[in-house]
Amino acid sequence: MKVIVKKGVLESIVSYTNPYLEKKDLSSITSHILISAMDGVLSIKATDHEIGLSYKNRNVTVIDEGYATANGSKLMNAIKGLEDDEITLETAGNSLFVKQKRSKYKLPMYNYTDFPEFPTIENKNRFEINSIILGRSLKKIFPSIDTNNPKYELNGALIDIKEKQINLVSTDTKRLSLYTIPNQTSTANEKIIIPKKAINEIQKLFSDKVEIFYDANVFLAVSESFEFFSKLINGKFPMYDKLVDTVYSQSVMLPRDKMVEGIKAINSMCDSMKITIKNNSILFESISEDNSEAKTEIETSIQIENQIEFSIRNKFLMDFLSNIEENSFKFDFNNEKTAFCVSSGDLKTIIMPIIA
Repeated sequence: MKVIVKKGVLESIVSYTNPYLEKKDLSSITSHILISAMDGVLSIKATDHEIGLSYKNRNVTVIDEGYATANGSKLMNAIKGLEDDEITLETAGNSLFVKQKRSKYKLPMYNYTDFPEFPTIENKNRFEINSIILGRSLKKIFPSIDTNNPKYELNGALIDIKEKQINLVSTDTKRLSLYTIPNQTSTANEKIIIPKKAINEIQKLFSDKVEIFYDANVFLAVSESFEFFSKLINGKFPMYDKLVDTVYSQSVMLPRDKMVEGIKAINSMCDSMKITIKNNSILFESISEDNSEAKTEIETSIQIENQIEFSIRNKFLMDFLSNIEENSFKFDFNNEKTAFCVSSGDLKTIIMPIIA
């Protein structure tokens, strides 16, 4: 194989694919990226078996068609060490040479035929949804997805396709986020759970026109420049309908910017706070175990019948506030010992308070 490619093009593709590599076992073929130069197209694939990306580019000169593999991290380091000019990738024996003018790097290769096959769209269901909307919507519920939970289904987001709407749901057991999209497809009564890592990578990819496919085991996204796949989480997501339909005794609209201002004033001192909502003001007080103290009161035009007090982790409320665009949001509340709900537009987050 011999191909000539601009540094910027190669660096961009390798940086896209590197997060998909096997990081722990460097003897594995999946610690390498698969490089192919065929029919005037440079294609680079990476996968850790659970998630994978194939990226291709036609802005290259293919002199000799063929295949190569290389450790993704070492290849990226080699690319960064070169000037912003054309780079030659060439195989000889069991090595890949990365060359530019008088600079040359030699990287060992594995047998490219050992590289895992990617799943195809054949016999998959097509998910007829705007990929940019899906990516942005998943981002809004991303903070509530758990990490390393022994209940694997909580380490991902549920896509619950109903007849008239699509519910995107995530929970870490201390909060639950729901974002609703109108269902403009013919698909209904389908549920899939996408892993957190896959959702994180989707944010970087879903900027072009993308076609989405899925079955019981895998989620695929295909565009002119890439093919992405992720294995789905096989599990039963918690029942969430009753929780989001809870009836609350008190409801008040709160100003987003003033809430952010109050939380930031306390955030430098502690991770948790007590919030008191009363007529014409909101009081923020730190909760700390080391006797340090922070307090700020912000004036508002709020009018409520009964004063509301609750304690909360700062991050939970900030995660919600950073994912809404409106100037105000709805706060629904029963008492200081039960879950409360914050909502704006199509985003709703139900949060368990800290109980002293």
